[in-house]
Amino acid sequence: MKYLKDVVHLFFPKVCSTCNTSLLQAERIICTICRHDLPIICYRDYKDNKIKNAFSGRVPIENAISFLFYRKEGKTKELIHNLKYKGNQKIGTFIGDWFGHVLKESHQFEDIDFIIPVPLHPKKLKLRGFNQLTTFGVCLAKQLNTKYLPNILIRTSASKTQTFKQRFDRFNKNDTKFSITDTTIFESKHVLLIDDVITTGATLESCCKELLKSDDIKISVVTMAYTE
Repeated sequence: MKYLKDVVHLFFPKVCSTCNTSLLQAERIICTICRHDLPIICYRDYKDNKIKNAFSGRVPIENAISFLFYRKEGKTKELIHNLKYKGNQKIGTFIGDWFGHVLKESHQFEDIDFIIPVPLHPKKLKLRGFNQLTTFGVCLAKQLNTKYLPNILIRTSASKTQTFKQRFDRFNKNDTKFSITDTTIFESKHVLLIDDVITTGATLESCCKELLKSDDIKISVVTMAYTE
């Protein structure tokens, strides 16, 4: 069996999702060098940080944190790009397992009742074939011993890609609309809303406003990355 694996690895080498070098058999998704070079956000205070403070005065949330810094060029961008546009959903699993372990060890998210992904519009979901947050959310739910619930919050308007829009325009022209199919399921619950990257936070804000239609709901936000 080991011989067969060696032959497969020889002719179909797995490569790092950030630098494209061949992975060693013990490496997974990214090489050891890139893993150590990832711009991980370190928190001294989970309750008072600039990511949570970005939502201050906009929507009431319990907490908001991200795993990696996202820059125009860099390893985080490569990871997210390969996840979203090249269909490498194992990246979501990789980040979800790693970040989920960090969150579990922090003891800051022990009372989460449900994990909710920012949804794709049905047309985009059909075109892409998957929501890039699924594997990430499933792994977080496993680490935090809670439930992943993907179909209660839905997107009712299709938004164009925001990659090439100016940051100011994205914030002021966000017309993406969401709808919650059942407001009772989240009553008196703590919901963890997840996304891939926070830019202005406008999309997450829209999601939160819809979720707040549930009585006595608490909302926290976790994302793979945060744009500085």
